[in-house]
Amino acid sequence: MPNLLIGDVARQFGIKPSAVRYYESVGLLPEPARRSGRRVYGLDVLDHLTFIRFAQRAGFGISEIKDLVADLTPQSKPGDRWRPVADEKLAEIDRKIDALRSMKRVLSNLVKCECPSLAHFAADVRRD
Repeated sequence: MPNLLIGDVARQFGIKPSAVRYYESVGLLPEPARRSGRRVYGLDVLDHLTFIRFAQRAGFGISEIKDLVADLTPQSKPGDRWRPVADEKLAEIDRKIDALRSMKRVLSNLVKCECPSLAHFAADVRRD
């Protein structure tokens, strides 16, 4: 198995070595082996970082990602664990989309407002 140093790992992912150390410190990456005090990684760290990036793009926060990767082994079936969490995240996104649509309607009405006074504005809003 190749021995990747922290700089090698960081370069491959376009992140700083401090980000790799941070992911380790919060439990997103397993503790690497050390050789002469330096972190030495196997290729599996690239899989972990790929998942972290994917999960972040899907809207998961650090603590949620930590829960998703906790206790995973090479024999684990991650889909069984991730499916219910992804379903909940989808529901959360749907709620946010609904809220954003509502905000957009309100702002669209505000842009169209030609109210001569605050009282007229308030009366128009109350009618909606």
